[in-house]
Amino acid sequence: MKLATALGRVGRSGVEIAKRADTAKGFEVLPRRWLVERTLARLNRNRRLAKDFETTIPTAEARLYLASVQLIARRPA
Repeated sequence: MKLATALGRVGRSGVEIAKRADTAKGFEVLPRRWLVERTLARLNRNRRLAKDFETTIPTAEARLYLASVQLIARRPA
């Protein structure tokens, strides 16, 4: 219920779960998974986010926002 409430505040209606096909053997690219993994890799380049240094959730969230702002600021217009 927490996820549904949070998504309602943001304006999204649901979550899509991408699953592997039952007949797949070996490696198979899942749709849109690369987007999530790329974003997490970019955020983990920030040294402070690489480990759990923060002791409270609000400070960890603030660091995440700062790292996101740094990523956006580095992108060319």
